[in-house]
Amino acid sequence: MSRGWRLRRPRGPLEVASAAVVALAVLVMATQTLTVTAGALIDAWPVPLTLALVGGAAAVWRVRRSVGGRRRKDARLAALRITLAEFDAMDDRRFECVLRDLLVRDGWTARRVGGGGDQAADVIGDHTVLGRIVVQAKHTRVGGKVGSAVMYGVKGTAGPAHRADHAVVVTNGFLTRDAMTWGNRHTVHWVDRERLQRWAESGAALHELLKLPTRSRSSWFKRAA
Repeated sequence: MSRGWRLRRPRGPLEVASAAVVALAVLVMATQTLTVTAGALIDAWPVPLTLALVGGAAAVWRVRRSVGGRRRKDARLAALRITLAEFDAMDDRRFECVLRDLLVRDGWTARRVGGGGDQAADVIGDHTVLGRIVVQAKHTRVGGKVGSAVMYGVKGTAGPAHRADHAVVVTNGFLTRDAMTWGNRHTVHWVDRERLQRWAESGAALHELLKLPTRSRSSWFKRAA
């Protein structure tokens, strides 16, 4: 079995001098390498610094733009006012979208769900205190009336299908006397042309206009389950 090699100490003045020369050469080469590397870093530092500054500025700009966009949108919604004439000129889809925006203005988290199979819910809104609201939108010609059948449909699906705390029928027209009476008796709220003007044009909050109660603790637990 061969023995591993190992360094031996220099013997004699000549070997000592040779070892010193080699060590000095290695030290000089290491010093030169460090000098070159440091010089390269010093020469190149503006590039990574500039890239870092540009990247940071871009990130700040994106954040400020996003925040500014949200603030502008919130400001527009807070100032949202719609006249009856504007409502009358809308189609069904636009009418539903504006009702959603009005709910958002009033502090609800709302979404439009109208369409085929919507189960008598065109807009659904959620509120931390008031609970969930289901809105059935009925856009009519000027002078059109909403009948009791619409109230029956909303009452039948608001709780079982949508787990809502409040059900509201909103129209730019009118409701029949029977529809209003039935809705008042069975807690299906309604917004006719006059109430719509107070809500959308005068800026009254819907929950204040309709005197909506806060949701009960039992309904909160049912939805959480």
